[in-house]
Amino acid sequence: MLPGRGRDGQVTRLARVLGTRTAWTPVGDGEFFCPGCGGDRNYQRLTGRRRFTLLGLPVLSRGETGPVVECAACRCQYGTDVLDHPTTTRFSAMLRDAVHTVALAVLSASGTCARPSLDTAADAVRAAGFADCTREQLAALVDALAADTGRTYGEPCGAGLAIELHEALDPLAPHLAPTGREAILLQGARIALADGPYTPSEREVLATVGAALTIDADEVTRLLAAAGTPS
Repeated sequence: MLPGRGRDGQVTRLARVLGTRTAWTPVGDGEFFCPGCGGDRNYQRLTGRRRFTLLGLPVLSRGETGPVVECAACRCQYGTDVLDHPTTTRFSAMLRDAVHTVALAVLSASGTCARPSLDTAADAVRAAGFADCTREQLAALVDALAADTGRTYGEPCGAGLAIELHEALDPLAPHLAPTGREAILLQGARIALADGPYTPSEREVLATVGAALTIDADEVTRLLAAAGTPS
């Protein structure tokens, strides 16, 4: 059979005559984490209008399509749900704030806010990104929180503190691997254990941390027990 003859040849010729084309219109831009590039990139948010083409010329509208997100670097297009993933910069800030909030919550639940706990908390907060954090700063913040809320050291985890923990941890949890969620909980456990065994208030705070990080309650109990067992 000669080239271009038969059904395949007819389909090829038809595709050259008839087709579709999408005209994209930018409707916004910003920075996002590009899955293709594996890093933070600029993007354009696009909406499109599809048209039938005849010999390459648009002749009939097929309606709108999109919106999509197009990476300015690799030009790959993604659904708008890709914007739900935080940028690397945003993720780092969320993680830093989460560790800071957990440290303050555990210190507030402590019966003494002793120096070993403050030192352990300051180390964790510095490692998370607050490079200038000191135990004196943390102690002052805990005192300020107690004065602002009327709470005293060693009180159970009240509604206000639970809300603060959830506000800091709920947005972060979906973007952390299980080991990452466990690491934040265990940082809180180490702060609590630095000055002795868990107090009931510390356990309550850590249980709230685990729930906000979507860690199963039984797994929270296991992790806290393992952290408190001498190696």
